[in-house]
Amino acid sequence: MTTDIEFELDEQLCFAIYSTAHAFNRLYKPRLDLMGITYPQYLVLIVLWGAEPQTVGSLGDRLLLDSSTLTPLLKRLETAGFVMRTRSTRDERVVDITLTDRGRALHEQARSIPLEVNKATGESDTDVERLRRSILRVRDALNASSLV
Repeated sequence: MTTDIEFELDEQLCFAIYSTAHAFNRLYKPRLDLMGITYPQYLVLIVLWGAEPQTVGSLGDRLLLDSSTLTPLLKRLETAGFVMRTRSTRDERVVDITLTDRGRALHEQARSIPLEVNKATGESDTDVERLRRSILRVRDALNASSLV
């Protein structure tokens, strides 16, 4: 009996990415727990640490999330005191998101996380960057193919 390699779990690219994502989550969780945030909240904060204010729409575009997913996440960040949501003075349909002082202070606490994660991969910085770019190319190709 021959084995069809395309049906071997360990040969599936999707499983390799899925199981790696779980490994990343296990690595991030204790670090983010100390900060009182979840991984999706961390991603929102990364965008805001880079530039604020952001609109809900611009955050959604940047994080590839729709507003029905993003809005509850932002509400929890606001309740925790990390962000403020305000109606735009330019267009009341638009909600602007800004960091609070408490949200800005988390940036210092989070600074070491990317270095710790890169080190935990056991790969060189060059190899990590090469892998990141490759994964993004795959993501973009998959997104483009789903538009057909």
